[in-house]
Amino acid sequence: MSTTALLGPAEIRELAAAAGIRPTKTLGQNFVLDAGTVRKIVRQADVEPGDRVVEVGPGLGSLTLGLLEAGADVVAVEIDPVLAGLLPTTIARHVPGLTPTPSTTSEHVAVTATEGSDAGPVVLRDGDGRERFTLVTADALSVTELPGEQPVAFVANLPYNVSVPVLLTFLERFGSIQRGLVMVQAEVADRLAAPPGSRTYGIPSAKAAWYAATRRTSTIGRSVFWPVPNVDSALVRLDRREPPATTASREEVFAVVDAAFAQRRKMLRSALAPLAGSAEAAFAAIEAAGVDPAARGERVDIVGFAAIAAHLADASGRVDA
Repeated sequence: MSTTALLGPAEIRELAAAAGIRPTKTLGQNFVLDAGTVRKIVRQADVEPGDRVVEVGPGLGSLTLGLLEAGADVVAVEIDPVLAGLLPTTIARHVPGLTPTPSTTSEHVAVTATEGSDAGPVVLRDGDGRERFTLVTADALSVTELPGEQPVAFVANLPYNVSVPVLLTFLERFGSIQRGLVMVQAEVADRLAAPPGSRTYGIPSAKAAWYAATRRTSTIGRSVFWPVPNVDSALVRLDRREPPATTASREEVFAVVDAAFAQRRKMLRSALAPLAGSAEAAFAAIEAAGVDPAARGERVDIVGFAAIAAHLADASGRVDA
């Protein structure tokens, strides 16, 4: 693919100043200044020409442009209406040949910036009519459907404060997503990729494992961001796989996971007693699942949690999620 002029430090600051934007901790905004980091993310995500990619929190467009450079068609979900209002113009300036659909006028973009998702998506097409860029102005956690062809990949620099809920929500709601590459706080990356028995294994690890195989791929230094965060970041790669074979629903399995880690020091038979109705019922379900009732949650993989949930459901008729 041809090289696109990605955003650099000076242009990012100019864009932000022109719009009166200062990155806010409330929205977890840390803009990537380094084009090399953007291309590393795209490369590790295995983005191919023609892939439909969903990006949450595009901000000023650094990663968006990197994805477009690789030939992907991007669906961007942005909660900040001011940033959303800037993005189509920035994309059109850096990727020549993209034009708005007839309904996507400059007035429409302005409405989107002030009224959010009620204004509908903004779409930029290439000369062949292909939808290269689609902007949805909305809170990612409230998005239940995406316009156009469904995405095959999820690639994002996720805000630190909502990274795990956003990732799990999109894996749940969009089964078309087959792989993902996310940049998150390094500590969160460790939790997402942790195997059972590790110090950082917990609820995010187990729930992510329901959907995908995960691994931490790279550490990202603080200096590539504006403003500079107080912590390092890391990249996590996810590859979709089938959930464990079980008669329990996802909600029932996740209820068991939540209960198991509610008090990490408790053995499973004690931790799951409230969910099962009694310590005896919990013990029976755990033992029937082939798991040691004296084990703690951090020793159990998602297959084990799924088996426990199935036996609890069989015994009680349901598991309260």
